Amino acid sequence: MKNNKRILVTGGAGFLGSHLCRVLLSQGHEVICVDNFYTGRRRNIIPLMNNPLFEVIRHDICLPLYVEADEIYNLACPASPVHYQFDPVQTVKTNVHGSINMLGLAKRTGAKILQASTSEVYGDPAVHPQKENYRGFVNPIGVRSCYDEGKRCAETLFFDYHRQYKTKIKVARIFNTYGPGMYPNDGRVVSNFIMQALTGKAITIYGDGSHTRSFCYVDDLIAGLIRLMDTSDSFAGPVNIGNTDEITILELANMIINTVGTYFPYIKPKINYQPLPLDDPCRRCPDISLAKKQFGWEPTIDLETGLAKTIDYFKEANQ
Repeated sequence: MKNNKRILVTGGAGFLGSHLCRVLLSQGHEVICVDNFYTGRRRNIIPLMNNPLFEVIRHDICLPLYVEADEIYNLACPASPVHYQFDPVQTVKTNVHGSINMLGLAKRTGAKILQASTSEVYGDPAVHPQKENYRGFVNPIGVRSCYDEGKRCAETLFFDYHRQYKTKIKVARIFNTYGPGMYPNDGRVVSNFIMQALTGKAITIYGDGSHTRSFCYVDDLIAGLIRLMDTSDSFAGPVNIGNTDEITILELANMIINTVGTYFPYIKPKINYQPLPLDDPCRRCPDISLAKKQFGWEPTIDLETGLAKTIDYFKEANQ
């Protein structure tokens, strides 16, 4: 393959990172997976270990890394509230120091670098759906701020390196993503609901269930990241990548209960309502018109299909 690239993926043993490594390898690229295994898991990358184009480096990107690469996908950072709130100072360091180190690497090697930012930069939005020019409504001193403001600062660093050093950057704002490979106890709503339903426990809904999210299947998300990376150097973003099909949390819970019920009709979970966590956004849904215009991307896998695949994964993993 003439267009082989040497591609560095930080957080490559995580949920999104391992899927990305798999797809890049399938395209014939050489892939360097960098992970400190704080939330990344070896089991995610075991199927890739026999590929001669795959290399794993155990490393924390808060420390400098000296390798050669043509492209860098910077995915390293805990993404679930359970994990990023456990050590909030380290979460900020990963976003800030880690970004500085990866941008420095891109500057030295001339690599193109993509930052996995997040819809959390919009906070609890006053605009709906969220467009990239919306500046957000974020609490800078709340319990989620280590992640929200950390990602916002990372975006600042990326664009400052772009302006000051002409570094070739891409910034993706990732909305809720789900699929096989999610951690069963990471505190995210899809994995929580599936695990609770499969084990017959009450489904925990925070608030009254009327708050909304939109969920993008992991294969669609990875395709969007790769298409963004492949755009011309003149386009940096930021660009939303997510699904536009908005659903209430209560509707999601009932959909998962019904799907699990097709496998285990004797399991009939109840719903347990709990207070809504501090600073949890009431609505979250992307406007993806920019992604459609710039690189022709939109999701192709509907929620019903994606949930069935994800439930199959958890069902097998739980046996």
